[in-house]
Amino acid sequence: MLLDHITIRTHDLVTTRAFFLQVFDDLEEGPRPRRIRQIPGHWLYYGNEPLIHLIGIPPHAEEDRQADGWDHIGFRLEGYEAFRAKLERLGIAYSPMELPELGERRLFFRTPTGQLIETVFRETNQRSA
Repeated sequence: MLLDHITIRTHDLVTTRAFFLQVFDDLEEGPRPRRIRQIPGHWLYYGNEPLIHLIGIPPHAEEDRQADGWDHIGFRLEGYEAFRAKLERLGIAYSPMELPELGERRLFFRTPTGQLIETVFRETNQRSA
């Protein structure tokens, strides 16, 4: 298991993006998958890996009342089918996401107290979720 990325939710995308790029010289902005481009945000890459995902909190949205903070954490794992079966066996609800342009499949689920976890699988021979 590896830390894949962290997603930060913010009311000020411009300032937050600038902060990370100024503080961490090794970060560069890179592309985001087409499927999530409707969500305002930026992906900041360390080398070839999108390590920090920034997402904007829309003004006047229900979520607007929440403070800026960590949205979720992503772990890179192997064995998509086995892990998906394990979640089902444990009765843990999840949401799948296919990102074929990245060669990835993802499973999102919550801890018992509500924190969001994303698991990222980069495997060949992917079938639709």
